[in-house]
Amino acid sequence: MASYRLNNMAITIEKEASARPGFPIRFGKYSEIRTSEYEFHFNLKGEIKLIRGLNVNWPHPSECLKRTDGNDWVFYSVGSSVGENIFQCLGEYYLPCLPYPGNSIWEFNPFADPDVPKAFAAWSQLYANIYNMRDHDIPADLKEFLYLISDESVLHEQAKKLHSIIGGQVSVLPPDTRHVDYEVIPLTIADGCLYHCNFCSVKSHQRFQPRSEDSILQQISQLKAFYNRNLGNYNALFLGNHDALGAGEEVIRMAASEAVTAFGFGNPQVKNPALFLFGSVDSLLGSENKLFEELSSLPFYTYINVGFESVDAPTLASINKPLDISRIRDAFQKMLELNRDYSDIEITANFLLGNQLSPEHNQSLAEFLSDISDSFYSKSGAIYLSPLMDPKKRRSLMDDQKRSNLLKSFFEIKKQSRLPAYIYLIQRL
Repeated sequence: MASYRLNNMAITIEKEASARPGFPIRFGKYSEIRTSEYEFHFNLKGEIKLIRGLNVNWPHPSECLKRTDGNDWVFYSVGSSVGENIFQCLGEYYLPCLPYPGNSIWEFNPFADPDVPKAFAAWSQLYANIYNMRDHDIPADLKEFLYLISDESVLHEQAKKLHSIIGGQVSVLPPDTRHVDYEVIPLTIADGCLYHCNFCSVKSHQRFQPRSEDSILQQISQLKAFYNRNLGNYNALFLGNHDALGAGEEVIRMAASEAVTAFGFGNPQVKNPALFLFGSVDSLLGSENKLFEELSSLPFYTYINVGFESVDAPTLASINKPLDISRIRDAFQKMLELNRDYSDIEITANFLLGNQLSPEHNQSLAEFLSDISDSFYSKSGAIYLSPLMDPKKRRSLMDDQKRSNLLKSFFEIKKQSRLPAYIYLIQRL
């Protein structure tokens, strides 16, 4: 780590990240530029990752803007503007506010705060200042860092390159990726979805099809080159896309094992490596013990998120979910058993939350989640309740009364659930 003063900037190169309670997680190393007004973080590729205001006009000292690898800027709010206990709702101490339509219950738009656009303007000015200073008589490592810093056009092209490698934008990340602040390396091992439910607006209409070994290996090679020197800042892998569990034991094992080697997830310096994937009721029921033994042998703590949606038959019919209640109950029981039997595998469940759903949906779900044996209670996976979006407009479109009713329904279900329950905010990559 080296520190410099350059004009009105304090610059620290390759600073070691440290976690602070209540803040979004920071991993590995980053470089920092501080002015009197703002703090800017850059990854080891020179891509800006975070902006935080330092003056009294910034909304809150714990709030910040974070740029994803998909080139979205997400505002991390402490939630004071929405008047809810954010930790009780989300399991984290901050509310990710997205720049695109989503399924958030809260109608809070920090991007409309004039001090947030000022931060983007400050970043643009910072880049212009840096560009003019790069050829000054400055130390070699400082010059190298300044030349690394990417402008907006490069960041845009890098996001396009990432999406090209994996076959398109990741329209939704598993809710469990909140544990790594949504910082994952995406690797697509299957396309399409088994069910094509009519309520869902984030999954593709492709027929479900696992990727070939050649496709997966090519992605791994290209992703390693893409992340390059910043690879060591990642400790998590997302096997996509919408039902990677359905790709089967051989594909999952091969992809995960090759990724461990290529991305260095088995190295001692990588702390708490994590693996994330989606599954469906049928893919979970069809998975044999050999798969979970294989996953358990890898260096990851593995999260598998399964979409159950409802335990009410009329609700399943209304959303075009082609499943019997008996299969949903069987899959949920298998989830509990696997969580009990494997200390390094955690299967979590998604259910819907929506004002347009029948009261029977909420009542049956609350009763279902309250009727869990004590033998499964110690580690049984989280329950995520996903606010139902408008399938055409991709947003929740709720007035204050509907929003209040939805939160009331959430807390009623959460109160009765034997398992921890949180709201699932859909994020893309």
